[in-house]
Amino acid sequence: MKILVTGGAGFIGSHTCVELMNAGHEVVVIDNLCNSSEKSMERVKEITGKDLAFYKGDILDRDCLNTIFTEHKIDAVIHFAGLKAVGESVYKPWEYYNNNITGTLTLTDVMRAHDVKNLIFSSSATVYGDPAEIPITENCPKGKCTNPYGWTKSMLEQILTDLHTADNSWNVILLRYFNPIGAHPTGLMGEDPNGIPNNLMPYITQVAIGKLPELGIFGNDYDTPDGTCIRDYIHVCDLATGHVAALKKIEEKAGLCIYNLGTGVGYSVLDVVNNFMEATGVNVAYSMKPRREGDVPQCYSSAQKAKEELGWEAKYGIKEMCRDSWNWQTKNPNGYKD
Repeated sequence: MKILVTGGAGFIGSHTCVELMNAGHEVVVIDNLCNSSEKSMERVKEITGKDLAFYKGDILDRDCLNTIFTEHKIDAVIHFAGLKAVGESVYKPWEYYNNNITGTLTLTDVMRAHDVKNLIFSSSATVYGDPAEIPITENCPKGKCTNPYGWTKSMLEQILTDLHTADNSWNVILLRYFNPIGAHPTGLMGEDPNGIPNNLMPYITQVAIGKLPELGIFGNDYDTPDGTCIRDYIHVCDLATGHVAALKKIEEKAGLCIYNLGTGVGYSVLDVVNNFMEATGVNVAYSMKPRREGDVPQCYSSAQKAKEELGWEAKYGIKEMCRDSWNWQTKNPNGYKD
């Protein structure tokens, strides 16, 4: 199949391009590079030994999208493109709603104009809010989101569901990610945040390499074994293979499907820090900070449905996630800017 990957130069997108190409698919990427680097595309080619088509462009740009669909016979779209910083979304709600929602509406409008109705959407476990059940199954009711970023994911799930309800020739798969970390085992690709990292693992690796003085852990008085928040961390390469498995479901004319992509195992923040130090032998300085507004005590998945229906399950453990993150950081201390 020929797959358009929006946001394909980003952390999850670039790793997914590798897995798609290794599985024999052709890849076309659009990315505006606002939070990514075109160098990741060179690394994808280096790892796979294959070429891809890259367009520097924005999903809000209808003309650019039309050009892509005219120049390529696209079979399906994997849609990653979107702003994703939880904290920033609180201060820039208009930008997040415009980019994530208007961009997706533009993308799907162009798709249907070119009769391409196969879509895999990059959603998030944030749609569960403070989850009603642990572990979280796909039957868990969606909760009240705590930030505009989360609301964009929740709203887009509803929009895409309504799109399929109105026209069941669409095949839409909503993939709810938990917490992707790790990096490609080669060390050629990984997470490359702009400025101070918003996510735990790149913060840990930047403290470990000396770029940041210490890790702040927000809250140690939650109702968890060590008092710190528990999350479901998944290796980015496992997450990427989940999209390849979802494409097979698309080929079966799946209709509308929802899957959690996680490991089914919860690790606390301190668990991750301690596993990182054990896996790498490098000390990570940290201190306890007050709780952060909007954090829920526990959030981890049941990934049983993806195993049963997609034949997919996570293969990497927490030590391997830590090892590969550190391998990427040490080989690329300034990310793709080296």
